Amino acid sequence: MRVLVLGAYGFIGLAIARQLCEAGHDVIGLGRDAETGKRFLPDIAWIEADLGLLGSVEAWSPHLIGIDAVVNASGALQDGARDKLAAVQRDAIQALVSACERHSVRVFVQISAPGAAPDADTVFMRTKGEADRTLMRSQLEWFILKPGLVIGANAYGGTALLRMLAGLPSAQALVLADAKIQTVALNDVAAAVGSCLDGQVPARREFDLVSDEVLTLRELVSLLRRWLGLPRARVTLELPTAAGHAIARLADLAGWLGWRSPLRTTALRVLGRDILGDPAPWRDAGGCSLLTIRATLAALPSTLQERVFARSQLIFPVLVTVLSLFWLFSGLIALWQWRHAAAVLPGWLPAGLSVGLVIGGAILDIAIGIGLLLRRWLATSAIAAIAVSLIYLSAGTILTPALWADPLGPFVKVLPGIGLALAVLALAEER
Repeated sequence: MRVLVLGAYGFIGLAIARQLCEAGHDVIGLGRDAETGKRFLPDIAWIEADLGLLGSVEAWSPHLIGIDAVVNASGALQDGARDKLAAVQRDAIQALVSACERHSVRVFVQISAPGAAPDADTVFMRTKGEADRTLMRSQLEWFILKPGLVIGANAYGGTALLRMLAGLPSAQALVLADAKIQTVALNDVAAAVGSCLDGQVPARREFDLVSDEVLTLRELVSLLRRWLGLPRARVTLELPTAAGHAIARLADLAGWLGWRSPLRTTALRVLGRDILGDPAPWRDAGGCSLLTIRATLAALPSTLQERVFARSQLIFPVLVTVLSLFWLFSGLIALWQWRHAAAVLPGWLPAGLSVGLVIGGAILDIAIGIGLLLRRWLATSAIAAIAVSLIYLSAGTILTPALWADPLGPFVKVLPGIGLALAVLALAEER
């Protein structure tokens, strides 16, 4: 079959696209950045499109020529600078369903979520539910799959958050520790999509994709600690829900700067209602077996790189914040003390040039500090921080070499800043 996969370089979509390719299907990936898609799946065709701009049948029509089936693995957790859930999860998918009917696309597989419903109390679940309802009312051969907490070798979203929590040294800090969760292996989700396309399960049905085992969040994080090869936590801190929501609100604010933190208020609200489903309908329909969390983890690699990832993701927000504040304060202090800063420069420089260098440098510092807080500009700003630091050191060595011997070490202290920027740059890749 010729299959269009939406969100084909996402956490779930990438696994689906790979599985369908291995099964012999002709896969076309659709994503916001085709170049990113080609890095992960260079051997399939890619369509570059923003779902937020595909809210009409006419917008979808060029992308459905010759398509036999559609798999929607796209989605976002919460509204933010880069995501508008109503447009991406509801409007675009409703238009796509109508376009599929018009263009005789036969099969539609929708990746939804347990608890998705038009009357749900979160925008995430509500928009998913509204798209599901539109699909169920269509004439297509549809399947709605609702995976629980998806666990895979790659780490993104909820999986990344769990690894971060499990990676805390010597301690285990949790909010909603007694929340009940059912998991599903990422490869099982991909296999389930293959089963739908191959006609192994009946169409026009909703299926929860969850293993039989129900765990609390506390138990799940403990399992992940053991999987990572970490010792049992010496201290377990069960934080009040209010503390979790305070952190989540900060993550919400970061979302409007382009950061897609898994610890936002939507995630806490969903977790607070448990992540549960009924595995029986899928099993009774002849669907592929679903691994338990222990079997899932046993099949995944657990090496140094998993432990390093878990811990590096814990400190990554700290690194970015500290580096940004360093550049912001550097620029603001220079503007505040511009006369003193200009006086440090050699007397043979014209006064106007000295002031201009100070103010220009301060504005550049502030711009770098702001850029580091914007997810889209993080890597570029980290490179700029390194380059500007080297320029400052080079120019300073020529103009004011005596500062290398200053007891306060104004030049020497730039070197750790370069190292910090290199660390941020190394961790800046999102997928």
